[in-house]
Amino acid sequence: MEVPPTMPLTDVKARNLKPKDKDYKISDEKGLFLLVKKNGSKYWRLKYRINGSEKLLALGVYPLIRLKQAREKRDDARKKIADGVDPSLTRKLEKAGSGKNTFQAIAEEFLTQNTHKWSPSHKAHLQQCYERDVFPWIGSRPLKDLTAPEVLSVCRRIVDRGALETAARTKQFIGQAIRYGVATGRAERDVTQDLKGALPSPVKTHYHAIVDAKDLRQLLIDMDNHKGSFVVRTALQLQPLIFARPRNLVKMEWSEIDIDNAQWVIPAEKMK
Repeated sequence: MEVPPTMPLTDVKARNLKPKDKDYKISDEKGLFLLVKKNGSKYWRLKYRINGSEKLLALGVYPLIRLKQAREKRDDARKKIADGVDPSLTRKLEKAGSGKNTFQAIAEEFLTQNTHKWSPSHKAHLQQCYERDVFPWIGSRPLKDLTAPEVLSVCRRIVDRGALETAARTKQFIGQAIRYGVATGRAERDVTQDLKGALPSPVKTHYHAIVDAKDLRQLLIDMDNHKGSFVVRTALQLQPLIFARPRNLVKMEWSEIDIDNAQWVIPAEKMK
């Protein structure tokens, strides 16, 4: 049921509209009207005709979209209609393409395109970082709309749990994905460049090298007496014999061990 107005809508009138037993609409001008639902919600709608068909276009929710803004949206839509462009179809196409231009979609594409350059462990590290610390917060954001404060907020969540180095690396990883978006024409600039100095620097701890035989003896005794898990104790016992990088030792696999020749062959992709 439509209640014919005596004059165009005003913000005061729109604000004072009360719900009724059934949904109803109050017209403004040039096809714009406010739909009042029986639960009290109010929605801007534009009724228009194109190619012989009558259609409706949603223009937002009142009072989030005020009367002036609704009229501006209506006028923009009417310009498209005058040019033979259906605003409803345009919106559907934009929504269909928007999923390809979110930060998450572009970051995942960045990972896929660069897989051949990285070791499996490095790719897994990046992917875990994105999925754990980034995608839940800014993954759905269109890359072109992403701002430096949003990225900073993501990084500060990591800082708040005390992981300063992880926060710095995460900012770096976000920047790499954004720069890929810039290179492929889906962003204008890397906003992480605006965050230089915005995060606290990790405190670097320097451990002095053991050069005294007595200190080395005590270290070996402590390692041998370690009460941790079997895997950790085994790694500590192996390390003084092979002097491997800790990450290579952790990633050791049985397929790399040649028992007959007493050799451990580390695959090239696991090396730096």
